[in-house]
Amino acid sequence: MSQLTTGSFRTRSTGVALPVSIVSAAIVSVALDAVIAAVAHGAGASDEFPPLMLPAYTFLSVLGLLIGGIAWAVVRAKAANPAGFLRIGVPIVVLVSFVPDIMTGISKAQPGTTWGAVAALMVMHIVVAAVGVAAFNYFMPVRQTDQA
Repeated sequence: MSQLTTGSFRTRSTGVALPVSIVSAAIVSVALDAVIAAVAHGAGASDEFPPLMLPAYTFLSVLGLLIGGIAWAVVRAKAANPAGFLRIGVPIVVLVSFVPDIMTGISKAQPGTTWGAVAALMVMHIVVAAVGVAAFNYFMPVRQTDQA
């Protein structure tokens, strides 16, 4: 493990930075998800829609951040141009994450499904991704290359 050379987690090994970034991002993401769920419920989304319930969005947010953090660390370590790869890859992953939401909206397979509730869920995906990227970039910064 590398030594701490300044007072920041940014200088530690990925073995320390990865869990710290995931935990910090999870705390912020779940808090923001709770606000989104409350606004959605206030705007008429059903309390019966499972993805807008605290246990569901907490589990899925943490799972997404865990997968995203591991992927970030791998890209950071292995890609020739990690910043460029992440600049393209992250938006693609977020767009792909909308597919199950859209399918839920189309199928109405979950209780209380409305397009408003699905839209709130999609906003949660964006928020979790944005918070995750901010945390991962802070605690595990990627190197920049001069390639255009």
